[in-house]
Amino acid sequence: MEMTKINDIRATVDSDRAHVWHHLFQHAALDQKDPRIFVEGRGMKLWDQNGREFLDSVSGGLWTVNVGYGRESMADAIRDQVLKMNFFGGNMGTVPAAQFAERITAKTPGLDRVFFLNSGSEANEKAFKMVRQIAHQHHGGKKWKILYRERDYHGSTMGAMAATGQGQRTDSYGPFPDGFIPVPHCLEYRAQWDVENYGIRAADAVEEVILREGPDTIGAICLEPMTAGGGVITPPASYWERLQDICKKYDILIHIDEVVCGMGRTGEWFGYQNYGIKPDIITTAKGVASGYAAISCLITTEEVFQKFRTNPKDPMNMFRDISTFGGCTAGPAAALENMRIIEDENLLDNSKKMGAYLMDKLHEIKDRHSIVGDVRGQGLFCGLELVADRDTREPLAEALVDKVVAGCDAESVLIGKTARAIEGFNNTLCLAPSLIVNADQIDQITQTLDSALSAIPTSA
Repeated sequence: MEMTKINDIRATVDSDRAHVWHHLFQHAALDQKDPRIFVEGRGMKLWDQNGREFLDSVSGGLWTVNVGYGRESMADAIRDQVLKMNFFGGNMGTVPAAQFAERITAKTPGLDRVFFLNSGSEANEKAFKMVRQIAHQHHGGKKWKILYRERDYHGSTMGAMAATGQGQRTDSYGPFPDGFIPVPHCLEYRAQWDVENYGIRAADAVEEVILREGPDTIGAICLEPMTAGGGVITPPASYWERLQDICKKYDILIHIDEVVCGMGRTGEWFGYQNYGIKPDIITTAKGVASGYAAISCLITTEEVFQKFRTNPKDPMNMFRDISTFGGCTAGPAAALENMRIIEDENLLDNSKKMGAYLMDKLHEIKDRHSIVGDVRGQGLFCGLELVADRDTREPLAEALVDKVVAGCDAESVLIGKTARAIEGFNNTLCLAPSLIVNADQIDQITQTLDSALSAIPTSA
């Protein structure tokens, strides 16, 4: 299809330059060029203000648009709902919230209660507050610390940054709240121990931190099922099984941050379901409504929920929190339609099938280019770690990684990379196409990537 240009696009561009503060963006770049403004999307294609067409392999830049752009049924679901009832605070109920809570908990056996919010950062923040309140009301103020993992990211609020293992994300924003304790990452490609069963050793390292801090001080551990922006890291074999046993041994709640991996991204409804985990809390956002409406969810076991109603006569006993826009009905209305699309179009199966095809193509690229040190991923979330030397595994200079991204952009394919995360290790390319992707589109993405890598002087 052809994109029709907006008649007054020059004025729009000027307004953007003069008034919009873009996210994660150095605005000095706009001293020499116009901002890019996307004006239309269909399926996996986007058109900018100049009518240029792009194939999007990062689902809206932030791994969000799981069912693709331009879904009329999504727009209809939102319109119909907000005309009928658009909002009421979360201390009361709405029809789409109740319906979506029932539908989503059917996909999370053992997790039965849904707290609605509007961003992943906020969802994680509320989970931390729940852990702290449980500590005060059920553990005499003990078990208040929260473990988090190096390289994991949990959001941009102060509490979420305190639990983020990416130094460039948190630099200059401290001091942070106390009680957030890091544990080692589990990236075997960047091994911290020379052992046969790396997954067991990486999990045992978590236990070492628990014993150092004191098990009676640790309330929860917050981890991504697979690390996203910290390098697209899939957990090594036996890691999650051993870690779950450790948490059970010391009565530590398992909080899985599914903001990126949830809603089919990894081939299952949630990333943790690939690894046999039984979490106490999960948080999810991004793909819940595929970016058509703002919504996030915190989902807990009934056991966690019941800890906040042990003394109904005490006004301080409840979870004393609310999210204003968690009361918007557009979010759960869109989320219900999003789930219908995923189910009716078998997008979980497509994520698995096309994810395997994408991984095969990426391994072929690795065979052709010596600067590809490692290929890893799950479902339709894949990464290539680029290195200057395969033997030493020295990370490729970030400027050269940027050149690969720019080379793909020049050929109208959008790919991602780790950025502003870990100094010296922003060297992993990220591919996370919508769950609707087909083999021809994967061919286009990987052929473009292959060409862009060929332009790097150190590639073989």
